[in-house]
Amino acid sequence: MRIQKKTFLIFLMPLLAFTVAHKFYISVTNVGYSEKDKAIQITTRVFLDDMNAVLKARYDIDSKLGTKKESDVDREYLEKYLRTKFLVEIDGNPKDYTILGKKYDTDMIICYLEVPNVELSKVSSIAIQNEILTDIYDEQQNVVHLKINGKKKSFVLLKSDTKGMLNL
Repeated sequence: MRIQKKTFLIFLMPLLAFTVAHKFYISVTNVGYSEKDKAIQITTRVFLDDMNAVLKARYDIDSKLGTKKESDVDREYLEKYLRTKFLVEIDGNPKDYTILGKKYDTDMIICYLEVPNVELSKVSSIAIQNEILTDIYDEQQNVVHLKINGKKKSFVLLKSDTKGMLNL
């Protein structure tokens, strides 16, 4: 009887380990300034499966980003999603940004954004509002690192606190 209990526990333990496994919901964004280009340059990294999931949930499209079946529609909705969930403000005013491109790195999508024509000497604050994936994952954390003009600041933005600002 005792051997049966031990054997049962040995088989049960691995099954329990998988039921408590938890996935992390995180993105990382780096914001800097290019003196040469006179532009705020932004790189944001998001898990690819999460981005495909949010496009399905939000727009009801079966997105295939990062695969050979990726379509123009997938890219169009990715841009639409980014523009509604990722905002840049300079001195309290919303700024348009250009999506320069994207690339894939294993299980991540890396998006390159740029706010052109920024005269840094006339800027007193830069704010980032990042709500990427917070509409489907309550646990989503969007880490933002700002490094501009010798000043650094990092934020962990959550569903309840989606905006961070660097005063210059």
